[in-house]
Amino acid sequence: MNSMQARSLGRIEPSRARLHRFPIRVYYEDTDAGGVVYYANYLRFAERARTEFMRDAGADHAGMLRDTGLSFFVRRCEADYLKPARLDDLLQVETLVIHVGGASLEALQTVKRNGEDLVRLKVKLACLNQAGRPARLPDRIQAALQKYFQSDS
Repeated sequence: MNSMQARSLGRIEPSRARLHRFPIRVYYEDTDAGGVVYYANYLRFAERARTEFMRDAGADHAGMLRDTGLSFFVRRCEADYLKPARLDDLLQVETLVIHVGGASLEALQTVKRNGEDLVRLKVKLACLNQAGRPARLPDRIQAALQKYFQSDS
């Protein structure tokens, strides 16, 4: 893999070290006939942003699968759709880790346009082995993610 493939398009906010921001442009393929983003596409946007967050955190999916045989899978997702995004909008997906467990990760993700919340998602990911059974996060991955954990306290 060359350095261009490994580099993320997102960024950890310097002022808020636990917040990851990822830009998304709304393309024609993301919209319905009225030029509004189809609701399921917000899940795709959030998945892209989480993937880039993981890469930036040092816990990239490809490396985890290759090195440990483990992968993250969505266990639960709650979405609140507040306002629509439209064709050609420049959006930002913010990701904030709210819990790192022994075999899971929870994140809040917010899709924004010009600082305004459009969609809020709460996502729980489970770590599974190749047989589809829950597995503990490897220490290296746990430590990498723990740096970005946002406690409510």
